[in-house]
Amino acid sequence: MTSERAREIKRRRHRRDKVRKLRAQFAKTTDARQRGALVRKIQKVSPAAPVPEV
Repeated sequence: MTSERAREIKRRRHRRDKVRKLRAQFAKTTDARQRGALVRKIQKVSPAAPVPEV
């Protein structure tokens, strides 16, 4: 059995990795529509995370 703390840490790490991946995609793309979609995804995954400007 994993403790609640271990699950919390796992969720936090997964969220951080996902935001990192989305930011990398954001940096690569130049299409405005796709950049907007990536910003919305970042906000959905982690509302407190700083969001890059479109």
